[in-house]
Amino acid sequence: MADFSIYRAHLKTILLLVVGFCSASCLLPGKPGYGRPPKKPLIDGIYTADPSAHVFDGKLYIYPSHDQDDDGTHAGDADAYNMVDYHVFSMEQATGPVTDHGVALRVSDIPWVSRQLWAPDAAYKNDTYFLYFPARDRRGIFRIGVAVSDSPTGPFIADPAPIEGSFSIDPAVFVDDDDQAYMYFGGLWGGELERWTTGSYNPQGTEPAAGTPAIGPRVARLSANMRSFDGPVKEAQIITADGTPVKAGSAMRFFEGAWVHKKGTTYYLSYSTGDNHTIVYATSNSPWGPFIYRGVILSPVIGWTTHHSIVEFKGKWYLFYHDASLSGGVDHQRCVKVAELEYRQDGSIKPIKPE
Repeated sequence: MADFSIYRAHLKTILLLVVGFCSASCLLPGKPGYGRPPKKPLIDGIYTADPSAHVFDGKLYIYPSHDQDDDGTHAGDADAYNMVDYHVFSMEQATGPVTDHGVALRVSDIPWVSRQLWAPDAAYKNDTYFLYFPARDRRGIFRIGVAVSDSPTGPFIADPAPIEGSFSIDPAVFVDDDDQAYMYFGGLWGGELERWTTGSYNPQGTEPAAGTPAIGPRVARLSANMRSFDGPVKEAQIITADGTPVKAGSAMRFFEGAWVHKKGTTYYLSYSTGDNHTIVYATSNSPWGPFIYRGVILSPVIGWTTHHSIVEFKGKWYLFYHDASLSGGVDHQRCVKVAELEYRQDGSIKPIKPE
């Protein structure tokens, strides 16, 4: 029998060369954007993630988190996301160029915070700009704080304590047509939402078993001063078309990154599915829900995490999101990107494949 080992060795070498070529020039098969280079990030001077986009006075502002240049000591761990400040960015057009207005708030500026300034959001009301942010308190538990400024670019002055009754991560504030504001928040795993299902912090809390109702994001009405909750925190329930709760372990389950926008009379709740790596959405006729699951907005991106915002600007709708293309796939060193969002006549959103 002929000895094929030499042929197998040559074949292995050829395959490694092919894979290496694809990795460098067209991304690996199965990754989004295969066959074409990734879209250029909006911001490439620093690592940015979790973009919260808003229009103030006719200009587009982005409030992202600021990933750090580090040695990768905690790579693959929630501690790798050790953000220490926020920058604010603005644009005259949705595709750039982008102006960096510098540091707007630091960990050292906030009395109650120990570390990790994660995904923020912003709002404007009462002639004041508000920056909402999650961070670990002195006990190492995530809470949500608020800081204020008379300018959309800051600097922001933080309240001395977190919002009473707040917990977990990813605050997103929606101001309705009647000027009532709501905060949506929560995130599993590193975001600790599963530790709050009883109403108080339980360090042993776990995500529900697959096939049982999933944990939904939280929603609370904000008081008139935008710095406290006006009433109890509730669950924004996500259900299927037949009215049953979305199940844990499914591709529809909420993980983190809730965002609410309104088009016409419909409220759109969009969010990250976490380990399923997609941005999906659900709709309701009420800001409280329940929200009926509708489908995928954004396919998986380069990198593990997915986080986004949706905003209307100059008559068009845009999805801001992040991936890890700028760092070559390092999950905790990400960059912000944007894509135009399209709606069908029935109000559904056309899915987007990231570039």
